[in-house]
Amino acid sequence: MDVLIHLFVGLHIIGIASLLGGFLTQMKAMGEGTARFSPAMLHGALTMLVTGVILVGLNQADDQSVNNIKIGVKLALLIVILGLVYVKRDDEKVDKGLFGLVGLLTTANIFIAVLWT
Repeated sequence: MDVLIHLFVGLHIIGIASLLGGFLTQMKAMGEGTARFSPAMLHGALTMLVTGVILVGLNQADDQSVNNIKIGVKLALLIVILGLVYVKRDDEKVDKGLFGLVGLLTTANIFIAVLWT
């Protein structure tokens, strides 16, 4: 079971890397007002959602404790991120504030995962 959990943790990290990497590559464009959500950002957010749900299930199946409040907060942030990226995925330009919000929520999600014990 540990190997399976570690596999999905790795896939979860790949998803966050895709989402955050897509944001970071558009930082200059965000300053110019021409930023847009890339397909990598959408796919990264979806990967995080799927692997996160699987990880919760695997950890509970392995009788490990799961902090449901932490998972709920992370899920809420991810749903907001996913909703924004999905709705605005075809727009040529995304508002600076909206694009920055996705970056902020993504970063917050990372720090919640790492610091909330």
